[in-house]
Amino acid sequence: MEINTLRVESSLWIGNKRYRAALSGWYFSWTELDKKNREKKTVSVRVAEVIGVEDGRVEIQPQKKVEDTERDFTLFYVKRSGRGSSQGGLWSLGRTQFTCPSRDLRDQWVTQLRTALKTHSPSRPHRLLVFINPFGGKKRGKQIYHSLVAPLFELAGISSHVVVTERANQARDHILKKDLTGFDGVVCVGGDGMFSELLHGVIGRTQQEAGLSEHDPSGVLKPCDLHIGIIPAGSTDCVCFATVGVNDPVTSALHIIIGDSQPLDVCAVHHKSSLVRYSVSLVGYGFYGDVLAESERHRWMGPLRYDYSGCMVYLCNQSYQGTVQFLPADPGLSSPRDKTRCLSGCRVCSESTEKLFPLSDSCSLYSDKLSQYSNQSEGEWMSVAGRFKCISLTCMSSSCPKSPLGLSPSAHLADGTGDLILVRDTNPLSFLTYLHRHTTSQDQFDLPFVEVHRVKAIKFSLPPGEQYDEDEDEEKMDHNAEVEAMEHPDTVQGGHDYRSSSQQHLAGTGKERGTPIKSSMRDFLCGVCCSKPPAVSVWNCDGEILPHIEISCRVHGQLVRLFARGIEDDGRAWGLCEDSRNCKGRCTPHSR
Repeated sequence: MEINTLRVESSLWIGNKRYRAALSGWYFSWTELDKKNREKKTVSVRVAEVIGVEDGRVEIQPQKKVEDTERDFTLFYVKRSGRGSSQGGLWSLGRTQFTCPSRDLRDQWVTQLRTALKTHSPSRPHRLLVFINPFGGKKRGKQIYHSLVAPLFELAGISSHVVVTERANQARDHILKKDLTGFDGVVCVGGDGMFSELLHGVIGRTQQEAGLSEHDPSGVLKPCDLHIGIIPAGSTDCVCFATVGVNDPVTSALHIIIGDSQPLDVCAVHHKSSLVRYSVSLVGYGFYGDVLAESERHRWMGPLRYDYSGCMVYLCNQSYQGTVQFLPADPGLSSPRDKTRCLSGCRVCSESTEKLFPLSDSCSLYSDKLSQYSNQSEGEWMSVAGRFKCISLTCMSSSCPKSPLGLSPSAHLADGTGDLILVRDTNPLSFLTYLHRHTTSQDQFDLPFVEVHRVKAIKFSLPPGEQYDEDEDEEKMDHNAEVEAMEHPDTVQGGHDYRSSSQQHLAGTGKERGTPIKSSMRDFLCGVCCSKPPAVSVWNCDGEILPHIEISCRVHGQLVRLFARGIEDDGRAWGLCEDSRNCKGRCTPHSR
């Protein structure tokens, strides 16, 4: 008999209360019975969200305890936060201990539940490669993994190989060069910088194995099969927040365990015919570039440096000349101002899969005739020139705890497009209004100096005759690095400089490819009375400073996959039990 039609039912006890338990189809549920055998509250758990089933009485948190009893078994499952909670996407480990009338019945329940789990969760990972950044955020990466995540992986039967990184780009190099046979995914314990290393490693390795060049700005890249997981433990965890809804290590670990799969668009940034970086959240020029450049001089302040630097850059009131060319996306599918949100099971992203991969049965299968990159259907480029406060390109909403809706609230994770936001030069008060609206529900695009376009690619160039001194910038960067290293020797650990991962990456890029380091890590700010304002800004690419000013960007649809499912809609996440027609309001999801 197939497990889809199998129904196992019996009486079980939880403490002193009797329940009718049933395993049927995709759900395991238990209903409390009173002394007259009348049904009371029912709790229902999706089989796909069961983490593990253990014999006896077992506890995992705060530390593992096992009491081997003959008639008991313990069920572990995903437990959601309550409806209306401010932490709507927060998951925790649910635990319920059942007592059976006999050992034989206990063994039958354990066997049937484990069989159902394997049948309904074929995509769960069994072996993971985990990278821990011990210096990111508040330097709690190792503690977070070993105390919160590792016990969950062990419970779920996942084996992991752990690498504690000692230098910048170690994780990227490991993925590019080591044998990854047998691994179902790679996981980073850190912030957005650590995720970026895994992103570059996974994409680079996939293109190497496919024999494709990453340096062709108009080239097609092969989608990556190796999934990426994020355990948030950094100064910034924007990617995790935008794809899960919360920055919580346990929630992210549970998404990894149940094998959630969320495709993600990636923006490839090129300078002429050379790849510079990949981005998934923000490629920003002007204000956001200046904030990052200033914050690099104050890394000793920790995450507070971003608030400080933002205030200083705002007071300097800079704007920059430039020309932006962009390739508009098809306006028929979605718009950056249509007031929709990209949630789990997003219709726009699902429909985009068919357009991005028209000749493939699955987006994981590579096709060299992807319609998105067909020259015949590329469309006509448009151009905008002027003086801008900031220029931003984002492939996701870029939401975070301080900006719950993000830079572009209606941006999509996997539709093959990005949102280009142009903020023209304006007075300081108007620009402050624009920035403040990111922290509220007000429409930040409903301002006369702001325009937004859904695009497939962009190009940025300086006005004719605009120049900047690259040699002077490089000398200042090296001088600042030497001074900060002497003033803050604690930022250099074990001979490896973690003071500036941005500078580390750029130095490595220049050495490997022989390209000049056009770093603009100048002293952007001298306080509010800058005697000579800079003529150009720098590009902020997911928290890293790019070594070039004139760049081109192209969005590659659904290039990578994360262990995530997107932000859950509050009502849809709770769902219904399989007997919802008959529950008459008595049935509650497993999070109560």
